[in-house]
Amino acid sequence: MTAARRVLIVGGGIAGLAAGVELVDDPAFEVEIWEAADRLGGKIATSSFAGLDHIDEAADAYLTRVPHAVAFARKVGLGIDDLTAPTGVGAMVWHDGLHDIPGGILLGVPAAIRPFVTTSLLSWKGKLRAAAEPLLPRTDPDDSLGRLIRTRFGDEVHDRLVDSLVGSIYATDTDRSSLAAVPQLADLAAKHRSLLLGGMAVRRRAPAPTDSPIFGAPRRGMAGLVEAAASYVTGRGGVITTGRTATSIEADGPRWRVDDGTFDAVILASPARHTAPLLATVSPEASTGLGSFEHADVIMMRLTVAADQWPQQLTGRSGYLVPKPDQRYVTAASFASQKWAHWAPPDGSQLLRVSLGRDGLPTAHLDRDAAIAATIDETGRHLGFDLQPVDISMTRWTDAFPQYRPHHHRLVADLESVLPPTIVLAGASYHGIGIPACISGARRATARIKDTPR
Repeated sequence: MTAARRVLIVGGGIAGLAAGVELVDDPAFEVEIWEAADRLGGKIATSSFAGLDHIDEAADAYLTRVPHAVAFARKVGLGIDDLTAPTGVGAMVWHDGLHDIPGGILLGVPAAIRPFVTTSLLSWKGKLRAAAEPLLPRTDPDDSLGRLIRTRFGDEVHDRLVDSLVGSIYATDTDRSSLAAVPQLADLAAKHRSLLLGGMAVRRRAPAPTDSPIFGAPRRGMAGLVEAAASYVTGRGGVITTGRTATSIEADGPRWRVDDGTFDAVILASPARHTAPLLATVSPEASTGLGSFEHADVIMMRLTVAADQWPQQLTGRSGYLVPKPDQRYVTAASFASQKWAHWAPPDGSQLLRVSLGRDGLPTAHLDRDAAIAATIDETGRHLGFDLQPVDISMTRWTDAFPQYRPHHHRLVADLESVLPPTIVLAGASYHGIGIPACISGARRATARIKDTPR
């Protein structure tokens, strides 16, 4: 009888856990996960706040219109009663005041005409510039999202819509970002000369709207997904150890010695900067390349506002985004108790989650008092009243968002090509940011391990 192959997964974030879930059902593998921190989840965290038990300190949802996270949640045992969806209320953009995000957009790209004629977010000059887009020749964006949008639609559409939306999702500066990192827009640019006409065609071909939500989340917060995944792995014989840092990988015949353990394969589901030194001996080229990856720090503030202080005109909204030219430190604010019905405090107060920082807007130098002051001052100015939070908490996320520079995916492919087949990469640094992308990347990594002969 052939002995099971030992696989070490370095990193207990959602990518590492998803790799463990994928392998642990296969009797051909023994699975071990090492996580350097004292908890699992990586950049996912949930804790009690403002009298509520499960309020997220980072990501609060996953996209449901791609299958990866939905299927994963089902596999690890989260049933329909364990999950919830946003209320569906609309969001805004702040630019010299709050403006509704116009309808008929694809990640900020115009895909309808009437909403852009009537929106108060764009000036008439900006609207006329955007209206010229169908007349322009095809653009070669050279894998730059900012270059594509500015060339096609002008600065206002880029700054106030596309950069606000995409920049908020990825904590990035889209002028320095890979177009390929946003597949929906990359596909639109590849297939259509005019993005406006192409977006209109995509909307016409789209299935009729349904009641199915675009986003989903566990009722117990995103940490509920982490806990369910960890239980799945350990319940099927996998071993998970927190507080254990991998420090070196050395060849040991056909196997790999990682510190004091020997394994047949290693999945590196840790951020690129932490992965780089582990590969110094295995592949100096990959180590150097991964060490050059850039990351953005962000701060997440959670705060509550008394019910009698909350302006009535803000009721029924999910929050707002701040365009890059208008940013000081705050980049977005979610009206969390209006976005999620189960996050409504029992006393009627409003729960907000405010994001500070992005690529090019560092926050590491802000101490707690300075971060709180910036949050209160800027959010209050945006909302138009003297903000006086009842409760406030701060979570600092260092190196939280890897930055996909133009041609990032080509660089990753080159680095993966110089790695041995039994050492593979997984996680947000490589093939996509966000929970579904990390789960998909983990499946990709495990497939490579399974397809590699002993």
